[in-house]
Parts: sequence; structure tokens; C-alpha cells
Amino acid sequence: MPKAVLFDLDGVFYQGETPVPGAAEVAAWCRQERIPHLYLTNTTSRSRADLAARLAAMGLPIEEARILTPAMVAVRWLQEQGIHDAALFVPRSTRDDFREISIASDDAESTGAVLVGDLGREWDFSTLNRAFRLLLTADPPPLIALGMTRYWHAADGLRLDVGPFVVALEYATDVRATILGKPAAPFFHAALQLAGSAPGETVMVGDDIRGDVEGAQKAGIQGILVRTGKFRPGDLQLDIRPDAVLGSVAEFPAWWAGSP
Repeated sequence: MPKAVLFDLDGVFYQGETPVPGAAEVAAWCRQERIPHLYLTNTTSRSRADLAARLAAMGLPIEEARILTPAMVAVRWLQEQGIHDAALFVPRSTRDDFREISIASDDAESTGAVLVGDLGREWDFSTLNRAFRLLLTADPPPLIALGMTRYWHAADGLRLDVGPFVVALEYATDVRATILGKPAAPFFHAALQLAGSAPGETVMVGDDIRGDVEGAQKAGIQGILVRTGKFRPGDLQLDIRPDAVLGSVAEFPAWWAGSP
């Protein structure tokens, strides 16, 4: 029987600005049952504090301390590598999560690392080209991908996420990215450490068949797919086999109670 659970947020607990029916009750159930749990998100469009405030406004009282973002893992990685400055390609609000490091100015010609997150509509040619130029040097800095999510489900439909832009930079510069978000194993390992659980006693619940389910399974964690958010029926025709498929996160407590 699993002892801890990792939840995705966007597409699992909310869609756009609307909570998934029953999601708030699941969050409350986890707290009441004292189940070790964390919320893993590749969201880099806003800071962790802003995300917690947004969730609260939607009636989802999820504590900031239980939210794990790629920014948190990236700051720790930079410190471990002895890198003290970085060029950030993330929205301005997300920069609050990087206050422990020095941030390169927009006109800097070199940097200790290039960190790429979800800039959304702020991406344009000059911005992408600035990242390209910083990487195309004789001694290129590390390229850090804050997740490799391909797309996400916005209120107006599917939108490109960080992954395609990271791949474009890799292709143009021959610099391979270090991935510090889903689906990379180090992100799941960081979550396990915070949750105090082992892979074999942990389950991941998400709407992304690759980023959530396959990523978790490769890290030795059970992966449960929900039919909300970015889920598409074709996901079930891939060579990835979820450990369970639920209509929504609202069905998770019943699955937990019946797990062997």
C-alpha cells in the first residue's frame, strides 16, 4: 500500500481558473488523514507564493510549503554547482523564487547559467535570440530547463510550454539541457526527499501521460492518470501504461482505500 502521494496541480486540481469538482475535498482529505503529500508543478509562469494565493482564491487552500516547483530545485542545483549568477528566461513574478542568486541583466554578454521556463506570450525573436547568444560561446554556460512540458491546457485551449523552446535552443547551440522539472528523475527524487518516502511506497497523480505518469514510473513511482486537463483518449494508445486511470482526482481517495 502506498504511503505518500505526489499530485500535479494544473489540469488535476484546477483547469484555467476553475477548480476540478471534488478537488478541494481531496486536499482536505489528505490533511485530515495525515498522508504525506506534495504538489508538484512545472509552472514557472508565477512564483510559488503567487501560485498559492491563486489556489486559495479558487477555494483550494494548498499550503505554499507543500508546493514543489522547478525553481526551488534549480536554486539548489546552482548552489551545489557553485554558480552564483544566471540569466533567467521566466516571467518577472517568478524571479522572486530566485532571490538567493544573482540575476544577469538583460544586456549581459555572459552568464553562469541560462535558465529557461515558461515565458508564454513574452517569448519573441529577440528574447529567444538572447538566450541563443549566451549559449553560443567558446565555453557555453549550462542550459537549465525548468521542466520539459510540451504544452498545457489554458482557458482558450492548448498552449506551448517550455519544452519546445528548450529543444530549439539545444538544436541551435548543440548544448544539451539539464532538466530540473518533470519528467526528469531529479525532480521526483527531490519530491521524495521532501515527502520522506521511498519510490516504491509513493504514487503520482497527474494529467500528463509523459511528464507525470511516465516520468514518475521511470523514477520507480506508481503513475496514475486522470481524465481531466490535457488528457486525450489517444494517451491510452501509447506505449505508456498508467498504474490506474481515474475520471478525476475526486476518485483518488476511493482508489487509495482499495489499493493492495
